[in-house]
Amino acid sequence: MDSKNPFLKLQQVSKKYKDTRALNEVSFDVYKGEIFGYIGPNGAGKTTTIKILIGLIQDFEGIYHINGVSQNKNNTEIQKILGYLPQGVSFQEWRTVNHVLSTLGKLSGLDGEFLEAQIKNVLELMELSEVRHKKVSKLSGGMIQKLGFAQALLNKPKFLVLDEPLSGLDPTSRYEVKKIIKKLSQEGTTVFFSSHILSDVQDIANRIAIIDKGQILKIGNTNELTSDLYSDIIFEVTFFDDFKQQSILKSLKGIKHIDQQNPNKIFIHINKDSNLESLSLEILKTLINNNCYIQRFTRIMPNLDEVYLKYVKGKK
Repeated sequence: MDSKNPFLKLQQVSKKYKDTRALNEVSFDVYKGEIFGYIGPNGAGKTTTIKILIGLIQDFEGIYHINGVSQNKNNTEIQKILGYLPQGVSFQEWRTVNHVLSTLGKLSGLDGEFLEAQIKNVLELMELSEVRHKKVSKLSGGMIQKLGFAQALLNKPKFLVLDEPLSGLDPTSRYEVKKIIKKLSQEGTTVFFSSHILSDVQDIANRIAIIDKGQILKIGNTNELTSDLYSDIIFEVTFFDDFKQQSILKSLKGIKHIDQQNPNKIFIHINKDSNLESLSLEILKTLINNNCYIQRFTRIMPNLDEVYLKYVKGKK
């Protein structure tokens, strides 16, 4: 990921529908090769943002540059580098998989040997080669979703916009598609990724923006987003036997306090500015040297669901 020069820049972008303001001075940068997650409740402004990104909405306030090109001035050039997977993708059911890709490729200006080679490549990538001659009507929902992903990759896009890309996929397919998204990112493709499946966003996004009521509430990587959920770093320690030796830990520098809610489990609260690696090793060493039999020692990590609830619902 190139974190020096933004590949995509939105600056104070606003959009109004009659009396409703769908976006209110939205600003963010996305860098080349970055997977940028975009989350928020229904009606938050995600769809309007995506429509601006892909050029369906050009009447808006603010600045939108992508790859050095202004959205307002040269929509044709932007389309050349764009791949798009819409939410709830569908295709004409009487067409075969190969026919769908061939037709969409030609409509995008692709033809000849390049198009044929790309159809072969994307079918292999999405594991659809065996159904290339099947009609869309014979495909499962997951296969149709993968076909939608395949068509988004036909033109080897530099910028990929994915709206609920993992919807309808079984766990194995979701895992494989996430691997593909990461690989594309590593190869330099910039990915804008909107999803309601927060665990998937957390799995693959380099940074995440939370939007609600048309405004960006927070942007950062997972650590940055979760860092202010808890004022301390917290370790959970479970023992095979009852633990009655809190005093052996209280003298260690960096430990703020210890909570014990069960006889065999404690929660150790540590200052955020502590040397985490050395202090955790010191805690383990102290417990072991005092014949404490540890069953489980783990750091409690806030997840994206908790962050989402805090910023969108106003609660932890």
